[in-house]
Amino acid sequence: MNLNDYQTEFNKLIAQQSFSSDSHPQRNNTFSKFLDSGIPTKKWEAWRHTDLSFLNKNNFRVSRPDDSQVDSIDISNYKIANTYTIIIINGYFIEGSSVLPKELKVSTYTDKNNWNPKNKKENPFELLNASLSDSNIAIVIEPNASIEKPIHILFLCTGKDNLMINPQITMDISRSSSATIIEQYVSDTSSFFQNTSVFASIEKNASLNHIRIHSNSDETANISGLHVTQSDDSNYNYFQLVDGGALQRSDIYTDLEGKNATCSLSGLTLLDKKQHSATYITSDHIMPQCESSQNFKSVLNGHSSGVFNGRTIVREDSQKTNSKQSNKNLLLSDQAIMNSNPQLEIYADDVKCAHGSTTGALDNEALFYMQSRGINRKDSISLLIRGFVSELINDIKSEDLKNHLFTRFDRWLLNNNQ
Repeated sequence: MNLNDYQTEFNKLIAQQSFSSDSHPQRNNTFSKFLDSGIPTKKWEAWRHTDLSFLNKNNFRVSRPDDSQVDSIDISNYKIANTYTIIIINGYFIEGSSVLPKELKVSTYTDKNNWNPKNKKENPFELLNASLSDSNIAIVIEPNASIEKPIHILFLCTGKDNLMINPQITMDISRSSSATIIEQYVSDTSSFFQNTSVFASIEKNASLNHIRIHSNSDETANISGLHVTQSDDSNYNYFQLVDGGALQRSDIYTDLEGKNATCSLSGLTLLDKKQHSATYITSDHIMPQCESSQNFKSVLNGHSSGVFNGRTIVREDSQKTNSKQSNKNLLLSDQAIMNSNPQLEIYADDVKCAHGSTTGALDNEALFYMQSRGINRKDSISLLIRGFVSELINDIKSEDLKNHLFTRFDRWLLNNNQ
């Protein structure tokens, strides 16, 4: 697609009249900014390791409300045991997809609500999302509520057409509440482009466990922006698994705006063939006495490539900050490439901050030792890789979700240890 193609799709969306015309001026202004910036190239510092030719070589059309009317899908293939499931097909929320607890409110904005899509960063894909988004899902956890079962948001892309989907999701975790929210991205179509923006607000003394699973088909692109704001004494735990898609990129911004807030970010990336995944993080310590951590691992096979760019900012008044970063990467192929860049930006003096990064192949001495004890080479490799990744998955509290993630990992390992 070129910029003219995006203009054509923008005009189609406006003509659909599926949302209030009151948002047209804002959308036109935002889309003009997108046209001015254009799709990033490798000359952009934040995109120099990511090839976006997949988007340039393919044509996509904006999804329409009737794209959600699909009767032949077996949702049971994607469900996770013991969860409340919210189904979103081709960007549109499916009403009545699950019986939800009374403390959980799920709503969509229609033309009657005069909803204006938002963007926090003026980067091209957030501008594109705000311009083209015509579906918004708001998830609200009421105050003093503790929802024990995870809330599973299933994003499913299906159909014969190459769709461009731009949903916006807001998550409001009210005061003294707690919940687990799972975003799972899957598809049964060959090619599509999903560009998602998520805005999460965690109020005083609230807690959110947030899991993302990117498991799309091989010829898909999934780009997402995640913005998290935390109040006093709040807790945010994030984990992402990437094991599918041609192109995946996560831009994660966490703002620790309250005292004694804690933020734990982690992720596991499993790639093969020519897949590419990039994770860019900015953790901003705005208030004192906060803790943050970043712990990301990758296993790369074939001609795959990955990027980890973790940035932690400690503001001048953010004394007593405790922050650490870790990025470890395992290359199973000589053709695989990993770019790692952990960063600390510190303006306070009474802090504890550390970062580190390692990238390498399997330990031949460990393989030799295991084979000398009667374990064949294939099983030895599997054991070493499983030991490398299990730390992250074992931190997941839900046993059903943990089993689901290990099942996905075992399937990937079976296909990449022939």
